[in-house]
Amino acid sequence: MTQWEKNLAELGITLPPVVPPVAAYVPAIRTGSLVYTSGQLPFVDGELSAVGKVGAEVSIEEAKEAAWLCALNALAAVHDLVGLDAVVRIVKVVGFVASAPGFGDQPVVINGASEFLGRVFGDAGKHARSAVGVSELPRNTPVEVELIAEVR
Repeated sequence: MTQWEKNLAELGITLPPVVPPVAAYVPAIRTGSLVYTSGQLPFVDGELSAVGKVGAEVSIEEAKEAAWLCALNALAAVHDLVGLDAVVRIVKVVGFVASAPGFGDQPVVINGASEFLGRVFGDAGKHARSAVGVSELPRNTPVEVELIAEVR
């Protein structure tokens, strides 16, 4: 068991199966020492954890939870491709937040993913990041997250 997997276990979390693609793409791809994940949605057992716009139907706290679930699903895609033991660090996180008009706390929402990655990877989980507000996301999900990981 890798340190990262031990950290997940201490948090009471197990990696879920990779979410199957809903269109023409792969969950993750490696080029050189980097793994790029496709945008991941907050699926839990095949169902979205929340739907709707953040700042309207979805609270900031629900959206933060959705963001960490997206990050967990991204880690599952990385693990399926190369194994978590190959991860050196998380390089970048890009988060999209389906935002109600006037909602401007996208960085707070994506903190859900960033804080989760910090708990799993420690200093190796510190990353560059973008948090972007959008009008719509697939399947009416409130949050979508993709990441780039450096691997051995």
